[in-house]
Amino acid sequence: METTRTISCSKPDAVLPIRILSDILQVAINFTTIEQDGQKLALELKVTKTNPFAPSLEQTTYFRGITSIVRELCQNTCLWNGSTSSIMDGQLGSWLETGMTELGTVAYMLSDEQVKDPLFAKQVLNYADNIESHFLSTSNTYLLDTPTPTAADIVTAILLSQAAKKTQTELCEQTHRFVETILRHTVVNLVDLVPKLSTTRKVEVSSKSAPKKTDDTKKAKKDDKSKKVDNPKKADMVKSAPPEKAVNAEKVDNAGGTAANDDEEFASNPIILKLKELQIPYTVYKHTQSNTVDELLTNVPLPSSNETHTKNLLLKDKKHGLFLLTVKTDANTRDTKAIGKLLNLTGKINLRFADEATLDKTLKCPKGCVGPLAVLNDIENGATLVLDEALMKCDKIHSHPLRNDASVAVKPSDLINYVKKCGKEPIMVEFERAGDNEKPVAGAKTTAPPVKGGKKGKPQPKKKDPSAPKTKNMDKKTSKKGETLLALQWKKKENFPMWYSDVIVLSEMISYYNISGCYILRPWSYKIWDLMQGWFNGQIQSLGVENCYFPLFVSKDRLEKEKDHVEGFAAEVAWVTKSGDGDLAMPIAVRPTSETIMYPAFSDWIKSHRDLPLKLNQWSNVVRWEFKDPTPFLRSREFLWQEGHTAHATFDEANEMVMQALDLYRRVYEELLAVPVIPGYKTEKEKFAGGDRTTTVEAYIPQSGRAIQGATSHHLGQNFGKMFEIKFQNEAGKSEIAWQTSWGLTTRTIGVMVMVHGDDVGLVLPPAIAPLQCVIVPIISKHLTDEDAKEYCEGILADLVANGIRAKYDDRTMYNPGWKYNHWEQKGVPIRIEVGPRDIEKQQVRTVIRSTGEKIDEKIDGLGALLNTKLGTIQVNMLQAARKTRDEHLVQVTEWKDFVPNLEKSNMVLTPWCGGEHQDWEEWVKNKSREESLAEGEEEDAQTATSVAAKTLCIPFTQPDLPKGTKCIASGMDATCWVLWGRSY
Repeated sequence: METTRTISCSKPDAVLPIRILSDILQVAINFTTIEQDGQKLALELKVTKTNPFAPSLEQTTYFRGITSIVRELCQNTCLWNGSTSSIMDGQLGSWLETGMTELGTVAYMLSDEQVKDPLFAKQVLNYADNIESHFLSTSNTYLLDTPTPTAADIVTAILLSQAAKKTQTELCEQTHRFVETILRHTVVNLVDLVPKLSTTRKVEVSSKSAPKKTDDTKKAKKDDKSKKVDNPKKADMVKSAPPEKAVNAEKVDNAGGTAANDDEEFASNPIILKLKELQIPYTVYKHTQSNTVDELLTNVPLPSSNETHTKNLLLKDKKHGLFLLTVKTDANTRDTKAIGKLLNLTGKINLRFADEATLDKTLKCPKGCVGPLAVLNDIENGATLVLDEALMKCDKIHSHPLRNDASVAVKPSDLINYVKKCGKEPIMVEFERAGDNEKPVAGAKTTAPPVKGGKKGKPQPKKKDPSAPKTKNMDKKTSKKGETLLALQWKKKENFPMWYSDVIVLSEMISYYNISGCYILRPWSYKIWDLMQGWFNGQIQSLGVENCYFPLFVSKDRLEKEKDHVEGFAAEVAWVTKSGDGDLAMPIAVRPTSETIMYPAFSDWIKSHRDLPLKLNQWSNVVRWEFKDPTPFLRSREFLWQEGHTAHATFDEANEMVMQALDLYRRVYEELLAVPVIPGYKTEKEKFAGGDRTTTVEAYIPQSGRAIQGATSHHLGQNFGKMFEIKFQNEAGKSEIAWQTSWGLTTRTIGVMVMVHGDDVGLVLPPAIAPLQCVIVPIISKHLTDEDAKEYCEGILADLVANGIRAKYDDRTMYNPGWKYNHWEQKGVPIRIEVGPRDIEKQQVRTVIRSTGEKIDEKIDGLGALLNTKLGTIQVNMLQAARKTRDEHLVQVTEWKDFVPNLEKSNMVLTPWCGGEHQDWEEWVKNKSREESLAEGEEEDAQTATSVAAKTLCIPFTQPDLPKGTKCIASGMDATCWVLWGRSY
């Protein structure tokens, strides 16, 4: 085989360590420079192997990052295998990774001006002093306890010298000796890079530094030369560790299945007992309790990069049964549909996470403690065990023994032996690694013997095709575009929930908070809310509505005054019960809505018909605590909203206010967010608790096939007026109860807009609510400098602003044009304006429309007015496109047999109905549709807030013709109206 190696790097200086290693090893490498995409260093090794007798069978592998590249070049050579133990192997990789992380940016990415910041000099100094402390605390000549330098020594010395030179950092004695020894060696010969020696600064040995050798550690080293050490003393593990990389696992000595030294608390552990019974070698050790894989990786770093923790998932499918997946921690398991295809499941696939009851029944272990060894408890053989093939390439596999404050390490072959002795025949699957571009496909390296007694449809063995070409693994997180941290990892059509999460985070709309269901609204999303707020204020003020603010808290007696109202919110109310260390005499509720907060004041203020109408609005936050599945914007424990409350002398005046408010909500969705909605009445079952009648606007999310309530406006009748004694004297001097309304719009609007318009690149914002409507990006190159572009671009910006356009000139010098294009596309800016040298010559710009991708060259004369018109056209076109898609999923059905099949097609269904007051038949449809959907293979998860059942969305204001004698689809009674059904968020 002929091997060709090519290093591609965005910074020529950064390949110096690789060049030196290749010279030492006499390995031929081609070096090329690639365009830097973002602020991260792009460094990639491409290895191509060609058989001269069969050139078509060329194999290409990519390695990214300093550790992967150095390992590939140096493995099986003295520069890597000079560290004989698996522990040293892992520490060698750690030195490389920490060195590049701490020093690489300073050495290669920062300009001479940027590096003047004293923070960077301090960063280099701290790293150098950590090395100094390391040498002072050991008798090592090199970073690892090896007689000759390893690749870690060479790379670290070069990185440190380049970063120290750039920041003018002087090194202490031991570190200077180490760097000088490496750089002056004849095979390296980089004498000019040796930094200065500090004659004044001294470093004390830190408690975090590695301890000096003891007789025990020397003995362990000696033993290490004769055989591989699986569990060295903790002191050994720390001694060779790079700064801040000490392993914190507490070892319980018990290797080879012997029970002599077992800690008492493991003596009765069923898994440990089974391992002993089978005489399978193992190691058990305690560590910090770790409930998730991320916590485990943080709390329990392993001694070798070729040992691994596991990620374990129990999935269920109504048709295909239970599957216990045990994979490496970097395996991609987020797309359960792809996993189903990978397992060769046939027919309808609906894999979901099993609930805790199923977990307890099947494996008899709590959540967070699952592992492959737990199959011991699957006595009924209810779950199929699926193992990641990548596990078989590891030296040791670490997993929990039914508790997550301990782990057991076994060899892959011993794990297979164990599960087989427990009655499991595992399925071996090659999972994609997290972030890989290519999705798993059915039949891709899935091998297993037939599953005895398995359910129909369980995966069957499939032979590997030796002639099949190997696919290239492209890591999204390290690929060229991914290095800008802009690329979405999920496609909208492939995994809609994960796509949504990706979009709102990467577009800088939200950040997650440490309280579930609470989120940080970043400036980009809050500006959208701010624009909506400004528009809405103008509209309601023209209706005589005034803004105000009422307190966040409500007393228990006031909240519970209206029985129906409080019952509607009871499960969602958050209560304050303590103040400091003491209990409150009476619990105080946090506002779930403001009727009971505001209306006592209404009672004080309203005495005469001259005090009416009273029209108030407040912009505030609301807390509703009880729900199943928090989703930013759509369903959160705290959200922002606008709530209007009015009081009137007559029913008709109140009703007019209800309709005016609802029409404003329709306009918010259609005129601002470009989302079509269907206005209508809620049925009695779905109306606002304590209200007389509820009106609504209902939106539709095409990708999920679900409807979502957009906003509501309620006619409260006189219910609250009676409770809170909101009375007035009419013109005749008689006392009457006021008629009231309430109406509200929340930040849910933003989530609906994202789901309707977003694409696989990111947000697509309607111009009306885009924080920036146009962004100007200069194409800086040797033909166009920043100074040359500035005057031209600022002139364009002034023209845009003068025409009322929210615009920005992106003159940041640390990002290239490609990075800026990706950034603003991700954030959904409607129009991007590109300015290159030829554009300036021709007095023009290139405009790129975000919603369509259309590119048009436009003259700068009159550009502001032109783009203002263009933005209006984009707004109209986005609404029309969304309405067309919505209408394609809006069907009329008059017979029950067609009802559920249309739900299955992600449709909203309009049916004849016997009236909104028939709650019993409404409940029947909900239960019947759920029953039939589940029979068709749909599944519901205990963790989700969505259901496969249909519910009434509204009785639309615009009603199709209803021929006389038309029957209700459920009851068979004469229909009185059409009602809209759908699955809903």
